[in-house]
Amino acid sequence: MKQVFLSMSTDVIHNGHIKIIARAATLGEVTVGVLTDEAVSEYKRFPLVPFEERCEIIENIKGVARVVRQDSVDYENILLELKPDIVVHGDDWRTGFQAPIRQRVIETLATYGGELVEFPYTINESAEALEENARRVLSLPDRRRPRLRQLLSLKQLINVIEAHNGLTGLIAETAKVEKDGDVAQFDAMWISSLCDSTAKGKPDTELVDTTSRLDTINEILEVTTKPIILDGDSGGPIEHFQFFVSTLERIGVSAIIIEDKTGMKRNSLFGDVGQSQDTVEAFSEKIAAGKAVLKTPDFMIVARIESLILDQGMDDALMRARAYVNAGADGVMIHSRKKDPSEIFEFCEKFRAEDPHTPIVVVPTTFNAVTEAEFGERGVNVVIYANHLIRAAFPAMMATAESILTNSRCKEADEELCMPIKDVLTLIPEVSQ
Repeated sequence: MKQVFLSMSTDVIHNGHIKIIARAATLGEVTVGVLTDEAVSEYKRFPLVPFEERCEIIENIKGVARVVRQDSVDYENILLELKPDIVVHGDDWRTGFQAPIRQRVIETLATYGGELVEFPYTINESAEALEENARRVLSLPDRRRPRLRQLLSLKQLINVIEAHNGLTGLIAETAKVEKDGDVAQFDAMWISSLCDSTAKGKPDTELVDTTSRLDTINEILEVTTKPIILDGDSGGPIEHFQFFVSTLERIGVSAIIIEDKTGMKRNSLFGDVGQSQDTVEAFSEKIAAGKAVLKTPDFMIVARIESLILDQGMDDALMRARAYVNAGADGVMIHSRKKDPSEIFEFCEKFRAEDPHTPIVVVPTTFNAVTEAEFGERGVNVVIYANHLIRAAFPAMMATAESILTNSRCKEADEELCMPIKDVLTLIPEVSQ
């Protein structure tokens, strides 16, 4: 009997899956490669049903002879391991981001004489409704809040991009590229005080109050499903911080990052602006106070260490990291305004030598030549691209405004700088996630 291979990721089983398995079974003995949670979250969405349960469901479908683990949306390794006679797939992957994956399947099968069989893909309205409902479930606070911890347990490194309104939230939610045989997308969103302030035309000095910041968070929560990390500046007075943490936990935010500075806030990348660090004891007390009001184990409080920014040295940074973790911090963020990443790498190496588990967060705004792989090799767990969407938007909008002024019409701007209005309309979902 010929050996047939079929890859599946879904946790929403419908009649389309049953039919393709049945058709595959007419060709031979069917092995289903079930994509891991990490692989599914890389290219699609975070699965509602965990990997082990999805395996159990699929192996009990009539026509499935066995189930195997598939670690990547790219088939090359598993095909070379199993060498099935036939790979079965719907014909919907001939275009779009899966087309390069399909081509590599064909090339891999050719190395040993295997065959690709494609069945017509039928749009299933009930399946689309189920998938839409799954995304709504993922947006619920109790589903979204723990997902950052879940991703950190699945992946060596997660990448995060800033969002400052609903539109940028949708970009963070949907941006996707095919790369090196896999599909890359962002794991989470960062709501920055700098970007939130800038979008409102205000300075980054904690001038935007808590109510306004919550409005921004809710605007993004309404149209997205991915976990949110909030820039909490210094956290404010302990009593205010506790209230804010309780609110964030309740609405489904996954984490807050607070910095150990005191006085009027100025952005760290300004350099020497007369700021000082909080005492270790006072900042540790704030962390512990925030942890004390949490009602679930899901929400994370991350301590941002400003020692390198304020030229206090590596020993001070490491001492503070130890103290903050002992106070209950769920992660540490180390920051630098230098283009050379050497002091960031040194901190990671020394911190990892004594603490192999606590997540390390970096924001490579200045040391931007370092790749995610290089960060991962040094023990970094979270990379935040903290302000790039708003920095990209400003020059594009200014160029459009100047084009209209220069030409006394919008034709040139429409043709050279703007996306078609129909694309804008299709970008925004008619029903929120």
